[in-house]
Amino acid sequence: MIGAALLKRLDQSHTLAALGYIAIVIGLLIAIITSLANLSDDYGDLSAAATRLAALEGRGRPGDRSAGGQDMQGSPFLDGPTVTVAGADLQRRVAGAVTSVGGNVLSSQIDLQGSQANEGYVILSASCEITQDALQPLLYDLEAGMPFLFVEQLVVQAPQSAEESEGKRMRVQIDVAGQWQVVK
Repeated sequence: MIGAALLKRLDQSHTLAALGYIAIVIGLLIAIITSLANLSDDYGDLSAAATRLAALEGRGRPGDRSAGGQDMQGSPFLDGPTVTVAGADLQRRVAGAVTSVGGNVLSSQIDLQGSQANEGYVILSASCEITQDALQPLLYDLEAGMPFLFVEQLVVQAPQSAEESEGKRMRVQIDVAGQWQVVK
């Protein structure tokens, strides 16, 4: 009986129904505002991630400069009217990249007769000494710039003992390939 009396009383009270309706509307508005705030934060995170990705890819956003601070200009192919001159250009490019990270080239050799030579590729085998911290910038410089260069093989020999590794240079054997555009 008490339950039936309570239901009858609730049916007659319009203020209680109006308060319930207002509470539901306020709850829905809070849920919408919270969702929009989270969506805005997620959009900001997405924009920041896209900017980082563009910087890692080295292309930047339209109108920006690339990650290296310079526009990618030049030919994607090795320069030179002959394959020998193109090999010298490749050797100059690799030696410049090694010295720019504080290393030195011990020896280098151009392979003009390799299996990819008929396809227009010139391969340089270089032996150099660099610090461990300079390895990643060296690889990035070689593969991200112009002309397009590809690291075919990388062999790193670290110092033998832990006390030797402090500030010591590693020996690096690197094979770098670049394509020479055959003039027809």
